[in-house]
Amino acid sequence: MTKLQNTQAGRGTEKKERLEVRLSGFGGQGIVLAGNILGRSAALYEGKNAVFTQSYGPEARGGACSADVVISEGMIYYPKVARPDILVLMSEEAKNTYARRLEPETTVIIDRHLVKTDGLEGRCSRLFSVPATRIAEELGRKMVANIVMLGFLAAVTGIVRRDSLQDAVLASVPQGTEELNTKAFEKGYQYGQEGEGGQAG
Repeated sequence: MTKLQNTQAGRGTEKKERLEVRLSGFGGQGIVLAGNILGRSAALYEGKNAVFTQSYGPEARGGACSADVVISEGMIYYPKVARPDILVLMSEEAKNTYARRLEPETTVIIDRHLVKTDGLEGRCSRLFSVPATRIAEELGRKMVANIVMLGFLAAVTGIVRRDSLQDAVLASVPQGTEELNTKAFEKGYQYGQEGEGGQAG
């Protein structure tokens, strides 16, 4: 069974055969690339079944967009995300678009400085925050915020192994950016491992 686990002490471990993940933000943040990397890590590096789909708002770049990934040990008969087990929000507009019908059992992860917790608290089982864009800026390239977020996602959910996701990152990013993206991934993972993301509040 694939495990969806929260690394915070005392939060327990939930097992589920089919996992639905939605990554969302605005066009230009690398949301689609992040979804592709997540799906690749599950399918190519862990031998699971995975389906990746993407959606852009009418504004395209700058508007709300999402990348949906379904991961399963068995056959995937329906490729769309209906009720995300994990919802990543990297912009306020994405929150307004994709968190309208939030399931009580959903784990929500937000980019701390771009998304407010208003309207999220009390509506999901776990709510984490990570300053992904701020960390990326400190690394000198705001564009790697999506990779920071993937590192954090791996640390606090455990839906794929760290090495699988990191290998998928290196296989997907432009040549010459491997070192930067490795640092971004490790920063995000470390932030989640150290529990700094905590329960957002």
